[in-house]
Amino acid sequence: MIQIIFEIPDILNIKEKRRIIKSVLEKMRRRFNMTAAEVDLQDSLSFAQIGGALVSNSKTFGETVLRKAFNLIEKETPVRIQDMKIYSEEF
Repeated sequence: MIQIIFEIPDILNIKEKRRIIKSVLEKMRRRFNMTAAEVDLQDSLSFAQIGGALVSNSKTFGETVLRKAFNLIEKETPVRIQDMKIYSEEF
């Protein structure tokens, strides 16, 4: 599981924020075949928290995919990352 808190600079309304978040979530879903959603800070105009998850038979592979998703967001979206956490469990 990955959780990312980011700032969306220079937006003027909530509609613009939703458009950016929707774009980020769709990129995560399509490119990495993972579940993704906005999980907190919905009422904030300039901040958002999203989460993503995937299931894999390899902890290393799962963490690699999550890091690639993070790198995608960092490079291809107009946001400033404030915090990022990756959680892994093995059964």
